[in-house]
Amino acid sequence: MPKPLTFLGLESSCDDTAAAVVRYLPGHLGQILSSVVDGQTALHAPFGGVVPEIAARAHAERLDHCVERALLDAGLTLADIDGIAVTAGPGLIGGVLSGVMCAKGIAAARGLPLVGVNHLAGHALTPRLTDGVSFPYLMLLVSGGHCQFLLARGVDDFTRLGGTIDDAPGEAFDKMAKLLGLPQPGGPMVEAEAAHGNPKRFAFPRPLLDRPGCDLSFSGLKTAVLRARDALISAQGGITVQDRRDLCAGFQAAVADVLAEKSKRALAQSPPVTAVAVAGGVGAHKAIRARLETGCVSAGVQFLAPPLALCTDNAAMIAWAGIERFRNGARDGMDLAARPRWPLDTISPAMLGFGKKGAKA
Repeated sequence: MPKPLTFLGLESSCDDTAAAVVRYLPGHLGQILSSVVDGQTALHAPFGGVVPEIAARAHAERLDHCVERALLDAGLTLADIDGIAVTAGPGLIGGVLSGVMCAKGIAAARGLPLVGVNHLAGHALTPRLTDGVSFPYLMLLVSGGHCQFLLARGVDDFTRLGGTIDDAPGEAFDKMAKLLGLPQPGGPMVEAEAAHGNPKRFAFPRPLLDRPGCDLSFSGLKTAVLRARDALISAQGGITVQDRRDLCAGFQAAVADVLAEKSKRALAQSPPVTAVAVAGGVGAHKAIRARLETGCVSAGVQFLAPPLALCTDNAAMIAWAGIERFRNGARDGMDLAARPRWPLDTISPAMLGFGKKGAKA
């Protein structure tokens, strides 16, 4: 009987400190034995967004505790672990460095293989962990710092078909919430308000739909919301609860329309694929998931979305990506570097624009 591979994964690229244990047995789906995510929302709330220095310090303080909890939840010790996988980029460099140093320490102390993982690959390979999907498949990676259409051909073989040239959708949701005085993180807050709003009240633009290709832009949409809000304030001295709900509904509908249409175009540009998958924090947005699934049903293509807990940042996806890369021959040494930017597609030109995590990867 083949021996299973059991990996400890670490994730610290933004404001979630995470550790997880994942096991793989050939011929079976990956098994998540434990997944611990220690969020930092309360730490950053007074500042209206993620403060990199605060995030880095919190990661350094919490990583070892998350590792202990992950091992305890899995009922294992480090003696049962076959390898360490860690996010080595892209992300906020202080946080990434905290994770890499922690992983190196464990690997060196226990004599375990070390595998550096691209955070985006963690998201992009999640459908193989949850559903065992075969290559090639089309991946919409949509989060607070990134938005890309990727053709996944292999564990380390990704082609970018398009992406955002400015704000990523998650970042736009956060800024939208801030404009309307809603707390962070913005995505869930805007979605909750939009559920009670009229999406047709405001005629917001659908950026770049008048141009060919799969690139996206959300900065102009955000500006349109700002102008609509300011017009209401000028006309009536403020905005009502219903105004806010309608603004959220109109904004959300515009984002969903753009992502749905661009996904259709990306599918048309791709060779035959086994499925269309969505991952990343915005993949947890129920209304957007529903629009994407409807489009895939119309196109006759399987639609895959991870469980909500695996859409946002987590270490289970990093452990799984580490297993995939390890089985593909990948090994890293003590010279593994933390990288603030690390594109999955190393051939295509870098995307223009800047967001929470710097130049788009």
